[in-house]
Amino acid sequence: MGRRSASPLASGGEVLQLIRSGEAVTRADIGRITGLSRPAVALRVAGLLDHGLVVERTDGPSTGGRPPARLAFNAAGGVVLVASLGASRAQIALCDLDGRELARTDLEIDVERGPDVVLPLLMDVWADQLDGRPMSAVKGVGLGVPATVEFAAGRTESARVMASWTGVVIPPRIAARYPVPVFVDNDVNVIAMGEYRKAYAREVSDLLFVKVSTRIGAGVIAGGEILRGALGAAGEIGHIPVWDGGGVLCRCGNVDCVDSVASGTAILRDLRARGREVSTLADVVTLVRAGDAETMTVVRRAGRLLGEVVAGAVNLLNPAVVVLGGDVAERFQPLVSGVREVVYRRSTALSTRSLRIERSLLGPSAGITGCALMVIDHILAPDAVDAALGVVTPVTV
Repeated sequence: MGRRSASPLASGGEVLQLIRSGEAVTRADIGRITGLSRPAVALRVAGLLDHGLVVERTDGPSTGGRPPARLAFNAAGGVVLVASLGASRAQIALCDLDGRELARTDLEIDVERGPDVVLPLLMDVWADQLDGRPMSAVKGVGLGVPATVEFAAGRTESARVMASWTGVVIPPRIAARYPVPVFVDNDVNVIAMGEYRKAYAREVSDLLFVKVSTRIGAGVIAGGEILRGALGAAGEIGHIPVWDGGGVLCRCGNVDCVDSVASGTAILRDLRARGREVSTLADVVTLVRAGDAETMTVVRRAGRLLGEVVAGAVNLLNPAVVVLGGDVAERFQPLVSGVREVVYRRSTALSTRSLRIERSLLGPSAGITGCALMVIDHILAPDAVDAALGVVTPVTV
């Protein structure tokens, strides 16, 4: 957060932002930065203390006499409920207001069973994770789903894939049991934001996250923010066709989508066709580690086909970093090598001059982190905090 100009109208929500960022740790700091009078600062701080958003400590350094009370954001002042859903598994967690995991459950789950089955399951897990905490402790819910999402409405749109979720408005279903703000986004968007904010935000502003798992998708960070597009469909690279894919029919109805020729599902299918007995990606890992030539060929080919699509995205978006995540990218170095080979060969010289292509640093935790940040960014925004404090118009004293 940059230094803000002095303003006699700084609200309680804006004061909280100063405290969270570390710009202000005492009442004197707040007055100096905002221009608020001492009574006005006291009024804002009292409201934040009363609502449990800030705590006060007296263990700071002193230049003589009684040390000044130091103010700190109270991450323990509430919890957020989050879940990052993939096609075949889910990470479900309880986080504090800094996005730190307090409890986590990983489940194998078939998202195709539909919202009537999946959403109640998530809510039951959250109830267990709350472990007796009062409902008042819950401040928001964040959910990432493997579908195109109209973000403003929280509505999933997957006409040809995940048909049972098509047109479902998720927030009201969850809010009926947890009456708090509910936010829903595409699963790779939240993973991309989690990875970006925790691992890259201090270095770069533009990042492309590509998830290679049961399916393939992407999240685009542009100027430090998620790029969703006009209706939330940005990043759907899984359904971009590749050259010489072999005529494979994709779930969406088209042919040779990269999802159908380079995903974890495609790798398993192609290995079985070559006589390898593989039922899970763990079996593929065993063959890769054993140096099985047939397996290495299949995995590297998948990387090269994926590289075709990523190269086009690099030319279009010019990211500083491409992060490859998901269990396939995280387990198979030959696939990552195949992507790098093609991207550096087919993308423009300028777009690759300083481009880094790396594997995920956060792994499965990125989705939980991203979901938590999605909620926290909204519920702790100045306007939302002011509404919680009962402030309509900032008051000067």
